[in-house]
Amino acid sequence: MASGSGNEETNRGSMWELDRNLDQPMDEEAGKLRNMYKEKKFSAMLVTRLAFQSLGVVFGDLGTSPLYVYYNTFPRGIDDPEDVIGALSLIIYSLTLIPLLKYVFIVLRANDNGQGGTFALYSLLCRHAKVNTIPNQHRTDEQLTTYSRHTFDEKSLAAKVKRWLESHPFKKNALLILVLVGTCMAIGDGILTPVISADSFWCSRFLSASGGIKVNNPKMSNDVVVLVAVAILVCLFSMQHYGTDKVGWLFAPVVLVWFLSIGVIGILNIWKFDSSVLKAFNPVYICRYFRRGKQNSWVSLGGILLSITGTEALFADLCHFPVLAVQIAFTTVVFPCLLLAYTGQAAYLVHHTDHVNDAFFRSIPDGIYWPMFIVATAAAIVASQATISATFSIIKQALALGCFPRVKIVHTSKKFLGQIYIPDINWILMILCIAVTAGFKNQSQIGNAYGTAVVIVMVVTTFLMIPIMLLVWRSHWFLVCIFTALSLLVEFPYLTAVLFKIDQGGWVPLVIAATFLVIMYVWHYGTVKRYEFEMHSKVSMAWILGLGPSLGLVRVPGIGFVYTELASGVPHIFSHFITHLPAIHSVVVFVCVKYLPVYTVPMEERFLMRRIGPKNFHMFRCVARYGYKDLHKKDDDFEKMLFDSLYLFVRLESMMEVYSDSEDYNVPAQRIENSSDLTTRENGNENTLSSIMDLSYASSSDLIQPAQSQGSSLVRSSGHASGMTSEELEFMNRCKEAGVVHILGNTIVRARRESTIIKKITVDYIYAFLRKICRENSVIFNVPHESLLNVGQIFYI
Repeated sequence: MASGSGNEETNRGSMWELDRNLDQPMDEEAGKLRNMYKEKKFSAMLVTRLAFQSLGVVFGDLGTSPLYVYYNTFPRGIDDPEDVIGALSLIIYSLTLIPLLKYVFIVLRANDNGQGGTFALYSLLCRHAKVNTIPNQHRTDEQLTTYSRHTFDEKSLAAKVKRWLESHPFKKNALLILVLVGTCMAIGDGILTPVISADSFWCSRFLSASGGIKVNNPKMSNDVVVLVAVAILVCLFSMQHYGTDKVGWLFAPVVLVWFLSIGVIGILNIWKFDSSVLKAFNPVYICRYFRRGKQNSWVSLGGILLSITGTEALFADLCHFPVLAVQIAFTTVVFPCLLLAYTGQAAYLVHHTDHVNDAFFRSIPDGIYWPMFIVATAAAIVASQATISATFSIIKQALALGCFPRVKIVHTSKKFLGQIYIPDINWILMILCIAVTAGFKNQSQIGNAYGTAVVIVMVVTTFLMIPIMLLVWRSHWFLVCIFTALSLLVEFPYLTAVLFKIDQGGWVPLVIAATFLVIMYVWHYGTVKRYEFEMHSKVSMAWILGLGPSLGLVRVPGIGFVYTELASGVPHIFSHFITHLPAIHSVVVFVCVKYLPVYTVPMEERFLMRRIGPKNFHMFRCVARYGYKDLHKKDDDFEKMLFDSLYLFVRLESMMEVYSDSEDYNVPAQRIENSSDLTTRENGNENTLSSIMDLSYASSSDLIQPAQSQGSSLVRSSGHASGMTSEELEFMNRCKEAGVVHILGNTIVRARRESTIIKKITVDYIYAFLRKICRENSVIFNVPHESLLNVGQIFYI
């Protein structure tokens, strides 16, 4: 930091004194504002309604598992009816330990203000420890309403874990890779969910219900089945642009009817065939099952695992509903109906062991067969909707945290910003779903692939919950050990079981996940390298100020918005531009759009505006901050919001009265005695106070002393300051009328000649291809082509 006045400590003290003075009248309002972004306390009626809606979005995948579990558990048939009791006991305790205890009552509490999924867990960790591989957060960001974090006692276990995670870049990269693996497996889950089946050969998930057609028409060709499956897949993915809200409202009644129906059918089968299957609630039969079948029983866990599929989507889809609504829906409807359904099928299979291929439809009473077939088909469609919506949410979070190429995101609801539609991902999912549906000739292979994706996501979630419980919840280490041990006690056997089936279809999610992992990691690698290049090559403001008319630098009429990834400093792309074309606009604003590891940034805190350089230089910096849930898309008002923030800053700046010529001009040199007048002069808008408070936290690395400064302080009167503000606003309006230009950098990354072949392929081909096909920044910011100026440069890594 350049300093010549020797008043840094005085100014810093005044700055904090100003903050305390402003904070005092704002304590009550700040408390209200913070409460706005905590989970709301809903009325009992509203919670019931939301619980009903959640059935159509969250639980479809988990609820339709009874269509195919028993066949995938016994693909070669049932040798001993006692095996059915053992399998049922495994299903009962798997549903109890994983979906009920682990997810519904523990993991759902680890949401990031209503956002779920692996990236939401990663976001929480990034706020409580410096584990983000792109350290572009400023200390002003921690003052955000939604930036919640805890402080630790230096001797506490949480502090030790925090220091351990931050101690080496390898640990940060390992954590990121773990998150990416879980994310990629969840995407693979979204691809495999629509194609899982329960037919005797193979068909789409929707036609897992259509296995019922072949029950009554056993001679039906599989080619006909797959054609119908593909047609339904195309229809489903074509509906996505309507949004999950409309689809959820449409199918919530269907899913409720589905759960009640399978529960009633389960009760009828228990009463009609064999009520002795209720002894499966005794866990002793699990031991007998493994002792009797040995390796075959262990391998069958891959099929039993399908009874808890959809649990991972339950967590990722959490952004649509409050935790309490999901808990109520699961405990009152989903969980008891699933237990009755599996128990009823087991009662039927004990006396009809040869019907395991289509146990669900065989066990339906004749009088309600076709109505139940229709309900099953509709419920299966909703099941696929749940994982598709979860995939959209996951991609949005990955994109916001710099781990996925920019794609078009369509917000389908103005009320619920978490409900989105991504056209590119939608059609990619559709193509992959059709390919998997047509490629598998045995539905058991699809089940093996599906189970592999699900169990890996669950294991990743378990490992991520360990630092969450220590750092965020500050739980006792003994409770963390109990949670980890119970989770892995169930998940590890399932993981080893699906590994036996890698060559029987389990390789499919691994290939899909590996492909997306390469895409995400390469994109993140390129993003980190570009950021490091910008940080290392940024130039000082003193260098810019030294380029006066005597050196050929010309100020031309107009306003230039220079987009940069840096929240501090002058980007290299700007110096590159004026070096080759020594002319800059009369007003220059450096715009940095960045995402923070928070779910949302309140609108009143979104734009952080500051002045850089002397006042007559008319250079500013604007940092637009977004959370991964925020509505940041092609927006016609983005430029208008920039101008509004700029004008508001200039007006507020004059109210701070006194500035030092030797300092960056957003730091006050003496406190404002009456902050209430400031609020009144801005039409009673108390939100402007938060903007002023943000200004007072300016980075010391950006406090630049102009070369021509003499270190004196100018004490202005209110009238004089107001007059100068009016002149500057008039000057800006004239510049705006002269023309606005948006300057975007087009940085090309290349590997050095001496780099390894792997690095050259990664950077010169994969990353270059992703950069070429990703969405342009000019589209995101809605920059008119006639106002766009791209500045290109190449750097080698």
